[in-house]
Amino acid sequence: MTNAEISPRLLEGYPHRTSAEIRYADLDRQGHVNNAVFATYSEIGRVAFMYDPDRPLAPPGTSFVIARLVIDFRAELFWPGTVEIGTGILRIGRSSFTLAQGIFNKGRLAATAECTIVLVDGRTRRSTPLPPETLAALERLRLLDPSQT
Repeated sequence: MTNAEISPRLLEGYPHRTSAEIRYADLDRQGHVNNAVFATYSEIGRVAFMYDPDRPLAPPGTSFVIARLVIDFRAELFWPGTVEIGTGILRIGRSSFTLAQGIFNKGRLAATAECTIVLVDGRTRRSTPLPPETLAALERLRLLDPSQT
């Protein structure tokens, strides 16, 4: 399956949501948001998801690193405005998980993103297995099939 086939189309289909202002500095020569800024919007959603103080995912002495990011662009974004970023779990592995994200503006899907995150040991800087409490939290944040949203 491709990213486009598995990402929910509605913001409400994502278990975690955050927002960001579109800045004038985000625009390019065409007057729309530059493609590179979509990676920043993905990061804003990803960081809010992974480091939510009410639901910590990284145990002490570990951190997350991004191993892969794929973005599919679906619509232009313009200033001024706000983007809403939905994030949820797509897959869970031994030491990594894959997030699916939707970037929305005024209810319209502007981009989808898929990124793989790896848990690393802070001392060795090598991947380390996801602990049971992190696995349980990730399971609760798993995305439903798009037809169920």
